[in-house]
Amino acid sequence: MISSMKFTEFYIQTAIMIGIAAVLFAMGYLKGDGQHIKGLQSGMGMIVPTLPLILAAFIVAGLMQAMIPRDLVVQWLGTDAGFKGIAVGALAGAFTPGGPFTSFPIAAGLVKAGASIGPVVAFLSGWLLLGVTKLPLEVGLLGWQVTLARVGSTFFVPFLAGWIAQTLYGKLGMGLPQ
Repeated sequence: MISSMKFTEFYIQTAIMIGIAAVLFAMGYLKGDGQHIKGLQSGMGMIVPTLPLILAAFIVAGLMQAMIPRDLVVQWLGTDAGFKGIAVGALAGAFTPGGPFTSFPIAAGLVKAGASIGPVVAFLSGWLLLGVTKLPLEVGLLGWQVTLARVGSTFFVPFLAGWIAQTLYGKLGMGLPQ
């Protein structure tokens, strides 16, 4: 169930995106040469390959909420899980495949299932910075030296980011929306 506040936020965000799209469409139209049509075709071309991934990610997020007991999520990723929760979040993020269409719905599912801010921030940071599934491509394109330097210099960031988020939210008495 979507709360009225989230429902309103959703409509505001949607209205902003529609407004941006309308302005860009008008700019393309005014530019001439069918730029607005080319832009629509390009956008639709992106929807086709990503739609199955988006749908699968939302299904995974929903199934996680429904099938993983809230007590288990709270035990492993809740406020009282401490650094263990942050570490689990960071490592889970590191091994999560795909782009934002995959990771953000999963993170939203974790929040709804009872995870606290630290593990969720660690999850997202681990996915962004450590991304084990992206390493072969990175090594292939940039070489092992650059990959090793990047991983070595960012390895602790997801853990630190999770700890900072958990500490700040804890001190400010702010929690995640459930």
